[in-house]
Order: sequence, then structure tokens, then C-alpha cells
Amino acid sequence: MGYTALIIVALLCGAAGGFAAARGTRRYGRTNSAGPTVAELLQRFVHTSGGGVVVLNKFGDVVLHNPRADELGLIHDQQADPRARKAAEQALATGRPVPVDLSPLGRNPLPGREPAAVLGAVRPLGDGFTVIDAADESEAVRLEATRRDFVANVSHELKTPVGALALLAEAVLDAADDPDEVRRFSTKILHESTRLGTLVSELIALSRLQGAERLPELTTVDVDAVVEEALGRSRLAAESAGIEIAVDDPTGYLLDGDQTLLVTALSNLIDNAISYSPPGSPVSISRRLSGDYVEIAVTDRGIGIEPEYHQRVFERFFRVDPARSRATGGTGLGLAIVKHVAANHGGEVKLWSRPGTGSTFTLRVPKHGAGIDDGRPAVGQDRAEPVRSESADGVTAVETGGVR
Repeated sequence: MGYTALIIVALLCGAAGGFAAARGTRRYGRTNSAGPTVAELLQRFVHTSGGGVVVLNKFGDVVLHNPRADELGLIHDQQADPRARKAAEQALATGRPVPVDLSPLGRNPLPGREPAAVLGAVRPLGDGFTVIDAADESEAVRLEATRRDFVANVSHELKTPVGALALLAEAVLDAADDPDEVRRFSTKILHESTRLGTLVSELIALSRLQGAERLPELTTVDVDAVVEEALGRSRLAAESAGIEIAVDDPTGYLLDGDQTLLVTALSNLIDNAISYSPPGSPVSISRRLSGDYVEIAVTDRGIGIEPEYHQRVFERFFRVDPARSRATGGTGLGLAIVKHVAANHGGEVKLWSRPGTGSTFTLRVPKHGAGIDDGRPAVGQDRAEPVRSESADGVTAVETGGVR
């Protein structure tokens, strides 16, 4: 009986243990099926974070890091950047976060491949551990540099005519008894004041184009009317320079946009061609339809532009020949305005140029009915294939260097 009782007790214990084990297994299975644990979610968060994250122990060894830390250069040969390790020591000593600049040193980052400015902070986690949290701030640094350059350029450009006006006004006062001198200085004052007014107007126009404002209500625009009005604005400058402007026959092309802005852009291209062409040389304007785009090309036989400047000519205040631009009253904003007008219409401006041969600027805007979104180019919009054009001297060129 004793042995029987022991066997029964053993069987009961075994059954109870099996039931408990089975119940535990089912509970574990239910827990797993409910989703990942908090630790797993935290690990996923760290590994998919847009910033670089590195955890160091009190000896400065890497305990944990995510793939983004490798991309940002926080880790080299399984070791944290020396600047980060030094900041970690300071964070452990003070118990406070320490900002650190981890930008690449002694290297020339390639655009789109390696960040140029990596900024972050090192924070203590306790028990001798620290975390490095860094992000790519290249775009913010670039925008800040652009803003500083813009302010410096505007200040310089405004200072020149304002200073000239002050000096000329003093000269007029000193020559008050000499009518000829007064007339001569007054003419110069008029010239400088006109230049100042043009600069301010173009700055305002460029500011509006670069902002987030929607274009005014779009209307159906006659391309021939745009060309005719732009020619009217530039005719006096062309006659003064002895330059004849050749225009192709009207086409009847239509597009959706703002006629005033388009006329401004085209007249800027024509004025630019006149300013950089020798007296007596021809300038031509042509229109054509290329797929869903209307193209208006302005060609000159001027000094041409070196290839390394093809992109930079669309920057604000950039001048290929500063002395010539100042002599003709140029502000350095004309092509920047053209670029933004084209972009706000869902198009682009393209450039072909060869030193000593001349240049062709092509304004490309979607034709009527092609459709644009709020006056802005669509994200990921494919660029058109290069357009081959035949110049008057028989040189075939490929128009390249389109700028958004």
C-alpha cells in the first residue's frame, strides 16, 4: 500500500507539473503572439533612427551602435571617434551633456555620399555609460552659409550706389554755379538712382519667388505675346549697343502661367545677351515645342561662358565678368530670377555655351494643358532628354546644365 500510495502521489505530481508546464507554454506562446517586447522595440528604434547613436562604457569602448553611426563616421575600426570619446569623458566627469562637432576631418566629402557637417551631443546614462547622439546638419550649415553670403552681397551691392549718390550730391553742391557740371553730375545721380531702384525691385521679386507663396492665379498665356513684350522692354538697350535681334515667326503656342513673370524672365535673358555681346553682333530668339514643353531660346555670339561656371551663373550676384556687369548696370540677379520663374512654372532654364562662340539660354515651361501643381515642379519629375540645336555657324551643340 505504501508503494502504491507513493506511485499515485508521483503520478499526481507529474500530471500537475505537466499541466503547469503546458499552461506556461501556452501563456508564453500567447505573449509572443501579442507582439515584440519593449526591449525589442527599443532596439528597432535605435537601429532605424535617422541619427547616429553610439553607447560607450566607462573605458570608451563601443557597447552598441546603429548603422547610421557608421554612415556618419562616428565609428572607425570599431572604435568611437576620438572627439566623441573625449566628450564622453567630460560628460562622465560633469554629469551633463557635452556638445561635440564630429564633422569629417582631412577629407573632401562627395555630395550625396558623405555628410559635410555632423553635430551631436554626448550624454551620461549612469553606471559609467554614455550615449553619443549625432545627426547630419550639412543642409542647415549650407543654408546658413548661403544666408550669410546673401546678406553680405546685398549689403555690398546696396552700399555702392548709395555711396555714389552721396558723393555725387556733394559734387552738385560744390558746382552749383556751373550749369554744365550740375547737368553732368545730375545725369550720374539719375543713373545710380535707377540702378539702386532696379536692384531693390529685383531683390523683392527674387524674395517672392523663393518664398512658399503660390503663384498668382494661372492664366492661359500666349507665348508670342510674351516674346513681343520682352522685346519691347529690351529694344532700347539693343539699339544703344548696335545689336540687331532676330526673331522667328509667331507660333501660336500657349502655356499656363503668369505672363508678367514670364516676360520678366525672358527680358532678363535678352538683356543678358545684349550686355555680353560685342557691338554689332546678332542676338536671336526662337520658339519651339518639345514634347510637353514650350521652349524659348535666346542665343548670342558673345564672349561665352567657361564650363565650370555653367551652374554658378544662376547664383545670386554671381558675375562671369564683374567689370562688364557693373559698366552695364547689371545687378547679378537676372539669371537667378529666371531660374526661379521657370521652377515656379514647373519648368527649368538650360544653358549651352562655348567661350569665344556664344551662349544659348533656353527657358522651358510646360505647354497649355500639360498641368502643373500649384506652380511648383513635381517632386521626382524626370528631366527632359538633352536637346540638340543647330547654331548659325553650323556647330551642333547639346544643351546641358539645366538648373532647378
